[in-house]
Amino acid sequence: MIEALWIVILVLLSLGLVSVFIRLARGPYLPDRVIALDLISVIAMGFIVVYAVRFNQPAFLDVAIILAIISFLGTVAFAYYLEKRI
Repeated sequence: MIEALWIVILVLLSLGLVSVFIRLARGPYLPDRVIALDLISVIAMGFIVVYAVRFNQPAFLDVAIILAIISFLGTVAFAYYLEKRI
């Protein structure tokens, strides 16, 4: 039963990742692509956390936290760029 739950979680994360990649490719505007990139990093964090919990590897939670910080800084930089561009 628990194994099926892990599979369902990974399938849902994968479907989300595919749909976000479609949004990234189609756009149509730059802010849409920025949000899609941010969401890709959130889904990647989800994969890392699922792996860390599933295989009892708490060190990977630190990796997810670092990815969250880098993603936040990247989003702030994109927002600053978009604000100055307009």
